[in-house]
Amino acid sequence: MGMFTHKKRNFTSFQIIIFGFSGVILLGTFLLMLPFSRQEGIPAPFLDALFTSTSAVCVTGLVLHDTASYWSSFGHLILMLLIQIGGMGVITVAASFSMISGRKISLMQRSTMQEAISAPKVGGIVRLTNFIVKITLLIELSGAVALAPVFCRDFGVKGLWFALFHSVSAFCNAGFDLMGTKGAFSSLTVYAAEPTVNLTIMLLIMVGGIGFLTWDDIRANKLHLHRYRMQSKVILCTTLFLLIIPAIYFFFYEFAALAPAERILASLFQSVTPRTAGFNTIDLTSMKETGQYIIILLMLIGGSPGSTAGGMKTTTIAVLSATAISTFCRKEHTHFFGRRIDDAVVKNASTILLMYLVLFFFGALVISRTEGLPMLTCLFETASAVGTVGLTLGITPSLGTASRIILILLMFFGRVGGLTLIFAALSGSKKEITKFPLDKITVG
Repeated sequence: MGMFTHKKRNFTSFQIIIFGFSGVILLGTFLLMLPFSRQEGIPAPFLDALFTSTSAVCVTGLVLHDTASYWSSFGHLILMLLIQIGGMGVITVAASFSMISGRKISLMQRSTMQEAISAPKVGGIVRLTNFIVKITLLIELSGAVALAPVFCRDFGVKGLWFALFHSVSAFCNAGFDLMGTKGAFSSLTVYAAEPTVNLTIMLLIMVGGIGFLTWDDIRANKLHLHRYRMQSKVILCTTLFLLIIPAIYFFFYEFAALAPAERILASLFQSVTPRTAGFNTIDLTSMKETGQYIIILLMLIGGSPGSTAGGMKTTTIAVLSATAISTFCRKEHTHFFGRRIDDAVVKNASTILLMYLVLFFFGALVISRTEGLPMLTCLFETASAVGTVGLTLGITPSLGTASRIILILLMFFGRVGGLTLIFAALSGSKKEITKFPLDKITVG
């Protein structure tokens, strides 16, 4: 945090966020290339280490090699630390160390912290950062305690490490797993009928995905919903909708061969994990195309602002949906819970949607053409990358260099955010102060 300024120029908050994530990714790449990071004791190829480090810091979960069998215990520790830093946010972690060391947080640093966690204002940002660190550690330890009995039963004392690793991975919406000992790239399929693992992982994913600001609201106002920020209400309603509707579809139209209780767990889990955790308890290739398209949509939407999740965000979809409803009803402005939404927010939401769709589609188009793979399979892969999810139909390990680089860029874009990249690149641009003559154009 002390290196926020350069000798000759000041970096913007957006540039600092990008440099921070880039620096951690490169550091992670170097550490994963060390010989003792691999089971075989030889250095990992640079592109493999870069891909894995990017996936961990961007809390995605796409992997080229089975995590359990390819990386050593030291490599697993590095991956968990990268996931933790990426989930909480590089700036949040750096600010935490500054506060622990007793250093004063400058106004510029507070502004950067605000941008990093999508806080509405600079005031109270240090208190909020303290809350984020404490709630993160508390929830992850609670998740590990809940998972420990099952994993210790199956793996012995090593199950304690498995419980902690999967708790951190789930809360940070990363999707990395150590279940390769039961089958390479098997994720949590061996626990499809295990209620403790299913419910604990689902809760960790949802808690991490709704955002720290929402949890701050819940902490401050308890069950007094009318006191919540409008954004928190929108997030909770949208999250509930995106959980229930897909789960109902999955229950009635997928997983028919499963027993009723297992079918309910599978339906709920596959509704939760695309936003944006990356674990799976069933073979995704066995799903119908319609179900796979629904998962693609959920992956693109992702979690909520200021959370450990990526994607376009629930608020983006909510704003665009509310705007469409306002247009249909011939209302001048977009409204939520008796509050009007600024037109600039609607413009940002439209921009984010367009950017994600362009990257998602053209990335898949290039990979499909380069690798000779079906378009649906490639769309699934690019949605998983740009949404920082980690789900795959099994093509990741077989992709060529160009396709891997595309996925690396999509993962980075999906984690730091499209507007962050644009604002960082255009930081020197002057704000427009002139207006062109008004004219009309017909749309629709």
